[in-house]
Amino acid sequence: MPKVIIIATNIAELAGKPNGTYMPELTHVVEALAANGIEFDIASPNGGKIPGYGKDADDITKKLLADESFSAAISTTMKLSDVDPSIYDAVFYPGGYGLLFDLCEDETAHKITRTIYEAGKPVSAVCHGPAALALIKLSDGSGLIDGKNVTGFTLGEEKAMDTLDAIPFVLEERMVENGGIYRKVKNWKSLVVEDGLLITGQNPGSAGDVGKALAARLGSVDDA
Repeated sequence: MPKVIIIATNIAELAGKPNGTYMPELTHVVEALAANGIEFDIASPNGGKIPGYGKDADDITKKLLADESFSAAISTTMKLSDVDPSIYDAVFYPGGYGLLFDLCEDETAHKITRTIYEAGKPVSAVCHGPAALALIKLSDGSGLIDGKNVTGFTLGEEKAMDTLDAIPFVLEERMVENGGIYRKVKNWKSLVVEDGLLITGQNPGSAGDVGKALAARLGSVDDA
């Protein structure tokens, strides 16, 4: 049975307001994985309970947060330093603003992701999640996203959220600066971009589709 390592932030605030992982970007992917019999573990830089927001955003999120096993999973995450990437079949980064302040430059997260990618396994992220991929270097020194079609939260969506003064960088710009061939559609429309082993989604509304794309990829790998 395939197993995914989900890597989430420990940063709990943005400009003094509650933040962390945007929960629907985690729950909708977990829902898609579970529907296909795919297991997962959750890790974070410090381990333990991960902060999150958007807990009442939709029925899928409310249902999973009320589930005892899922609630335990987000309350007792592994430390990144304890993760053995060789036992996982993919990695997934949910979004939320928190990871702009820790995971995007976390060398342990980079190593886990690089190991999984170089083993020929999928790397996926949604919304702000692709920020965790932008600076990753592969063993040959090339950038993970260099020359790859990718997407992530857009400048237009950032302006709509009025967050430009609160964030350390604009994801759209960072992905282009690091060689990504950036794709986007209108604000809040779902977009999933697949290029080789990379699967990225533009915004919160893309999370379910990212989960389905990842599940489909793991299903084809599992059947091979």
